[in-house]
Formats: sequence, C-alpha cells, structure tokens
Amino acid sequence: MEQKKIPSLNDFSHITHDKIRYVDTDRQGHVNNAVFSSFLETGRVEILYDQNNGLMSEHCSFVIASIKLDFLNEITWPGEIGIGTRISRIGKSSISIEQGLYQNHICVALAETVIVQMNDGTRKSMALETRAIEVLTKYMNKGE
Repeated sequence: MEQKKIPSLNDFSHITHDKIRYVDTDRQGHVNNAVFSSFLETGRVEILYDQNNGLMSEHCSFVIASIKLDFLNEITWPGEIGIGTRISRIGKSSISIEQGLYQNHICVALAETVIVQMNDGTRKSMALETRAIEVLTKYMNKGE
C-alpha cells in the first residue's frame, strides 16, 4: 500500500490557529482526541461561515456527512495548533475538505470531511449556488 505524503501547513490554502487550553488535556497529560475535532471545526468554520464568502443558500445549513481522522502524533499543553484547510472536491451539493493539524511544525493529524448543504425545511441536500462554487474554488488544493 502506498504511503500518502504528509503535507506541510503551508500546503493548505487557508491557515488559522487555535490555542491549546489546559482543560483540553486528559489523564495522560496530552490533548484529548475529541478536541482534535474541535480544532478541525475552527478551520472549516472560518471558510464556510465567513460572512464575506456568502456560501450558504438561504434557509440552508452545512452538515457533516462523513469524517475520517488520522491521529499521527499527540498534542501537548501549553501551545498553539496550526490548522490547515483546503477544498479537495466540489460536488453538486457537497464539499470535500482536507485538513491538517500542526504543533511546532509537526503534523499531528490529518482529516478528510464531506460537508453537505442541507435545506432546513426539507432536511434534504440542496445544490450549491454558482457564487458558492466560485468562492470555494479559491480554496482548492494548494501544494498538490
């Protein structure tokens, strides 16, 4: 089986940071694995819910359809996490997102998430608008 190249933080089209809090740690003294998902959410939300982007159609929400998270290293407190995010695929109503988490320039986790735009009334998927696709294209696969 072929090993996938681990991207650097700078390979991502969107980079943000989050503070590691003491409360994020568990009995073993490292950051609890559930917190990794919160860090990933920070990166996704900065793109999906940025009011300047205007991605969502009216009366719609973005929901996670699937997430694959590979834990590569532990995260320790104190410190900061670098969060890299890029769009890898844009479908009719869905978006595939690749993300990496980094502490001290070391990749600690990689994730692939599929997000679907859902109509709040019907609870069914709803096609992305052309303007959303244009904005999302700016975040596609830097470094690949």
